[in-house]
Amino acid sequence: MTSKSYVVQMNANGVIDSTVVSVNKGKYPAKVKSRRQRWDVRPSEMANKTCNPIRDIVDGMKLTPNPEKAMIALSIGDPTVFGNLPTDACVLKALKDAVESARYNGYAPSIGYQKSREAVANFYNSSLAPLEAKDVVLTSGCSQAIELCISVLSNPGDNILIPCPGFSLYKTIALSIGVQVKLYNLLPERSWEVDLEHLESLVDEQTTCLVLTNPSNPCGSVFSKEHLEGILKVASKHCLPILADEIYGDMVFPGCTYTSLATLSSDVPILSCGGLAKRWLVPGWRMGWILIHDRRDVFGSEIRKGLVKLTQLILGACTLVQGALESILQNTPQHFYDSTTSFLKANAEICFKELSTVPGLTPIMPSGAMYFMVGIDIDHFPGMKNDVEFTERLVTEQSVFCLPTSVNIAFLFPQLIH
Repeated sequence: MTSKSYVVQMNANGVIDSTVVSVNKGKYPAKVKSRRQRWDVRPSEMANKTCNPIRDIVDGMKLTPNPEKAMIALSIGDPTVFGNLPTDACVLKALKDAVESARYNGYAPSIGYQKSREAVANFYNSSLAPLEAKDVVLTSGCSQAIELCISVLSNPGDNILIPCPGFSLYKTIALSIGVQVKLYNLLPERSWEVDLEHLESLVDEQTTCLVLTNPSNPCGSVFSKEHLEGILKVASKHCLPILADEIYGDMVFPGCTYTSLATLSSDVPILSCGGLAKRWLVPGWRMGWILIHDRRDVFGSEIRKGLVKLTQLILGACTLVQGALESILQNTPQHFYDSTTSFLKANAEICFKELSTVPGLTPIMPSGAMYFMVGIDIDHFPGMKNDVEFTERLVTEQSVFCLPTSVNIAFLFPQLIH
């Protein structure tokens, strides 16, 4: 018995052409003996390198809540936890309509539907930072947007600059792919502005990206236009692209002003990451985006092509939410945004007022986002060595769980106070 081998390929007209290329002897090649004599299945190097520093700290803590008090967990930035910050009815209707239309049950292009990308571009477009659909990549949440940006800009052995205190995910993503992190300081005495001198001192030949979070997680700070211009000056001097984590963009308290970084940049290319999660109060819907701002075409076509290739790893964001996106962005009423930020500010003011009366605690009033940083003078708390032990005692005695940062600063979530 003989068998034939075929090569199946497309010709120039897109027609499948099958060609017989060889006839074998009808026998399988001799089997090569396996070198494995026993089971030895191990996790990959990437898996071993993946580590969330917050989880490392929390998992090592001794957390035994007071059985007489209900647990209040303030350790995750999820505005839906207690049900006191629901999304707007227009947002829910948009998703319901998308489901009932039955038009979004299949695969979308990995970077998102053209119409959905146009909706995001139109929503964020401005004369100072123009956007088109080609400048938008839809992702599975802002977290994936951040991952794609770090991955497209950096190789193993490179380093990126991230804020301290800062969102732990930046480090988790970078280290998992062999990219090192350098922490630049934020200054609590200056409402968490970047220490520009320290930032610049960290730049070297292997630095591929500056990560900037504004408004800040976990500090709640909102940078002024002048301070953002100072950051751009450093980036321009050292030819550093910026990953701008702006998931809390415009989610600032009444009386404060938010400026998108891209509106101030004339030469520094910026990958701005955002999404529905926080401003629209639907983190579980996993809809994020990357906005590509590159006035001088520094990225050329290669970075854009790289982002497209990376999106193909999971074949894009949820199609149902993409189908609802245009309606969400066009029809969500302004009073919903205003009500949310006013509520956050009111609770932040309560936190600030009450914590200011506690000897040894120094709260820093935020200007936006959903987080609150509290300095701890550990000398005022006998028997405690650091912020981790302070947090453990807070859980044990009061059943209130905040996150330590291991720099004698803890942070709370004022949005979760009823």
